[in-house]
Amino acid sequence: MSTTAPAPAAAPAQADPYALRAEDARPAPTTLAARLRHLGPGFVLSAAVVGSGELITTTSLGAKAGFALLWLVVVSTAVKVWVQMELARWTILNGRTALEGYREVGPRIGRLSWINWLWIGMDFAKMFQRGGIIGGTAAACSVLWPVVGEPLGTASLTLWAFVVTLVTIGLLQSGRYSLVERACVVSVIVFTLVTVSLAVSLPGTEFGYGAGDLGGGFSFEIPAGTVGIALAVFGITGVGADEMTTYTYWCLEKGYARWTGPDDGSEERARRAAGWIKVMRMDALTGLAVCVLCTLSFYVIGAAVLHPQGLVPEGNQMISTLSRLYTDTMGPWAEHVFLLGAFAVLFSTLIGSTASVPRLWTNTLGLLGVIDWTDVRARTRTIRILTWTLPLVWTCFFLWVQSPVLMVQIGGIGGGVFLLAVVVAVWKLRYTGVPERFRTNPWLTAALVLSSLAILCVGVYGILETMGVVTAE
Repeated sequence: MSTTAPAPAAAPAQADPYALRAEDARPAPTTLAARLRHLGPGFVLSAAVVGSGELITTTSLGAKAGFALLWLVVVSTAVKVWVQMELARWTILNGRTALEGYREVGPRIGRLSWINWLWIGMDFAKMFQRGGIIGGTAAACSVLWPVVGEPLGTASLTLWAFVVTLVTIGLLQSGRYSLVERACVVSVIVFTLVTVSLAVSLPGTEFGYGAGDLGGGFSFEIPAGTVGIALAVFGITGVGADEMTTYTYWCLEKGYARWTGPDDGSEERARRAAGWIKVMRMDALTGLAVCVLCTLSFYVIGAAVLHPQGLVPEGNQMISTLSRLYTDTMGPWAEHVFLLGAFAVLFSTLIGSTASVPRLWTNTLGLLGVIDWTDVRARTRTIRILTWTLPLVWTCFFLWVQSPVLMVQIGGIGGGVFLLAVVVAVWKLRYTGVPERFRTNPWLTAALVLSSLAILCVGVYGILETMGVVTAE
């Protein structure tokens, strides 16, 4: 009789987050406390969003336009979340990514829809923005630790740009992304609290503002000479088109669609879907609250501190100019606090981009038939390869242009154009992939209509202004 002990059972393979299996389905939480425990994608998105747009573009807009465009900041951050939630609802109900949904919105050009091709073009424009993020992070490091040449000199910026890029790649390749993610979220929260406190305390300083300034910011006008940066702000602040697209991937990886389960036509599955969609909406609105609070603070500080002095962040001096937000109100000691905070905010944004963009390109290669997206091994291998290569490309873009503000604005305008296509896709998918029972809430429908109209109006105006049909005067 054999006495050989049976071999231990192999550990079950981790469930594919992009696959729907009946055995993974679970009821959605029904209490507020339980729903809060399942939040996550919105915070991941906020950590990525609260960076280049808020720190660089929004502050630059406040410095250039004063309080006049305060209304645009509120609209650009608050209005787009309804399109984001509509797209995420389609993802939860169908278990598919946004790029897969875009392919269903014809006409097609080859294997892809025109929207997929537009995304590819937009992402090339966003490479400038991501290069700007790397440049801003490198500038903060260069001022804090000028190890080569002059601070903000070419040698120092080049060194720190590659150091920041390689550290980011190493962190994500090492499998410790969850630890980095939590650290980035904490740093963003801390820096946001500092910024909000500064914005609130400004009325007691020489850079004070009053109710008249805030009221004038809601005249719904666009001052001459600010249309370009205003369009960039609308495209980049809050949740942009690329973040809306990325959000569907985080919802899938969090488990909202997997826990809903495949659509078997049962009432039980419909109730699970409704429950997880409620969790997603709470998650998205919580992330929105963070973005609105942070964006308004950055804009108010730029309008109150930089605008009266005629200081507009430009070129590689952007970090030094932005540090005046703190040194002019809190003293020279605050510069290092700002630089550390700026590094944390920009670096968290870089982490978010480096984690998400390779997924989007891998999915695109799958749609093109280059790889099999459903093959977990092939998908993982491709994501890792792109995690190494794409950030290095963004770094080269920065070293070529070397103007973080301009680079971020280019990416913002590209995102604004793509946002129009996403609105078209959302309305198409709403009536082809969302059952009627999930479209009956009149308030959500009205919010989506208003959101879509606002995006279309600003987008069309921007296109006409770019073509010279209308002017900013």
